[in-house]
Amino acid sequence: MTRIIAGFAGSLTIAVPGQGTRPTSDRVREAIFSALESRDLVDGARVIDLYAGSGALGLEAASRGASHVTLVEKSAAAASVCRRNAAVVLKSAPAGSEPVIEVAGRSVQSFLAGSNALWDVALIDPPYELDETELSQGLARLASRLTPDAAVVLERSSRSPEPAWPVGLEPQRRKDYGDTTLWWARASSG
Repeated sequence: MTRIIAGFAGSLTIAVPGQGTRPTSDRVREAIFSALESRDLVDGARVIDLYAGSGALGLEAASRGASHVTLVEKSAAAASVCRRNAAVVLKSAPAGSEPVIEVAGRSVQSFLAGSNALWDVALIDPPYELDETELSQGLARLASRLTPDAAVVLERSSRSPEPAWPVGLEPQRRKDYGDTTLWWARASSG
């Protein structure tokens, strides 16, 4: 089990899929959202959570004011957990200001190839063993689906190399939290 840290669903416990996922720690999630909120990037934002697992990152964004959240998870069991967690979070939303939360039970590549949506914030937490080539292909597809100056946060093992950033994404910084590294990038404007 994990919990939503802040916002209208703060302290709410959500389920975690039994196998094949590695939930982002509370410490790392708090660091991500403190940085995003200090730049006023969450309230009213359209957020995509790729390799969603339990959906904790995207649901944290919804709780903190994102208007639309898309959780993308190819594991059928994990996508089912995402749907249940989204329903629990939505029950806590203030009447009249519920965010839209969608769950796409598809691979990241397939989803991005077929989507025409645009996002303001991309939260990416792939399995640490994900091949760097597959990650690069996903980042390249994502780059064209971001609004100008959109924030991209990529969580990887601290032993993983820096991602191969595609045209359209400008790396900004790296921050380490024990075995976890957060890579921050920004969508190029124009």
